[in-house]
Amino acid sequence: MDICSDKCINEEKVKKTIKTIPPREDIEQMADIFKALSDPSRLKIVLALLHQEHCVCDIAVICQQSDSAISHQLRILRTLKILKNRRDGKSIYYSIDDDHVISLINMSLKHVRH
Repeated sequence: MDICSDKCINEEKVKKTIKTIPPREDIEQMADIFKALSDPSRLKIVLALLHQEHCVCDIAVICQQSDSAISHQLRILRTLKILKNRRDGKSIYYSIDDDHVISLINMSLKHVRH
């Protein structure tokens, strides 16, 4: 089994590691991001926006979903600051919020392909 046969806690290592763990609020926000990206529909939207911005209509075609379904997913991704939007006349264009999201997606893709 994958457990210690003897209970031997290395207090120094444990204390050092505990200091590196972020506060609970940060952990919860991180978990929310991973939950959002664990949905294949939302992940596909993020992948579609990885290299250029698109409006809802474009994203709906790319993801083969209705505008309404895409709008719902975009709202979730915007709330978590994974995506941002900008208005140009009557159209709203969506893009990745920052380079951290791009790095996270690229690292995940590299890991999967490794």
